[in-house]
Amino acid sequence: MIETLTKPATKSAAFEMKDLNLWYGTNHALKNISFSIYRNEITAIIGPSGCGKSTFIKTLNLMINTNPSVKMSGEINYDGMNILDSKVDLVDLRKNVGMVFQKGNPFPQSIYNNVAYGPRIHGIKKKKELDELVEKSLKDVALWDEVKDRLDAPALGLSGGQQQRLCIARALATKPDVLLMDEPTSALDPISTIKIEELVLELKKKYTIVMVTHNMQQAARVSDKTAFFLMGELIEIDATDKIFSNPEKKQTEDYITGRFG
Repeated sequence: MIETLTKPATKSAAFEMKDLNLWYGTNHALKNISFSIYRNEITAIIGPSGCGKSTFIKTLNLMINTNPSVKMSGEINYDGMNILDSKVDLVDLRKNVGMVFQKGNPFPQSIYNNVAYGPRIHGIKKKKELDELVEKSLKDVALWDEVKDRLDAPALGLSGGQQQRLCIARALATKPDVLLMDEPTSALDPISTIKIEELVLELKKKYTIVMVTHNMQQAARVSDKTAFFLMGELIEIDATDKIFSNPEKKQTEDYITGRFG
């Protein structure tokens, strides 16, 4: 009897970068970046300040385009389409590729209206549908039980950790495919940081997550893959365990062991 071998399932790529270059005016900030980000994985982007981490993550939903001095070349393929093509619908892209920033930045409105904001923009008006979306999004970030009795209270009255979870709920309410997180715990205390990390690991079941972090222990704890950037270049990307235990490149090893950065 011939034994048939089943091939391991290959993950599909959410993003594929090919020779991505970015300039701020004459400053060449990203240089020939080529790698893939896979679905339902957490990809951590690490590197010293000024290495291009935040610039890179903002290319994935073209938030970087708000800077008029930016020029880009190469490809960022999302679902098989190069988003640098002028025909791309930015509203649709940003609905599918949500973003959470360094510091929780709730709107000066109620908790409910913060979460309902995105769905309303995208045409959802029925109160029942909005109520369900708000509840689901807040449950997804483990905030529902803490705020369900004060949804009309100002979001700015929440603690820092709650505000950051609210902002993640706000991003989830538009039912994105990918979640970008630019140092989401850098302004938080250790207990809130642990809650966000636990949440991120849970969200990976439903979303593709790209996280910029200065905290290498955080990258080691939560990510599947880690990409090390230096001076606008991608030095190395690999499975997180390998990056932290046996990196290929000396610059990666020097950064991880604290010789610079």
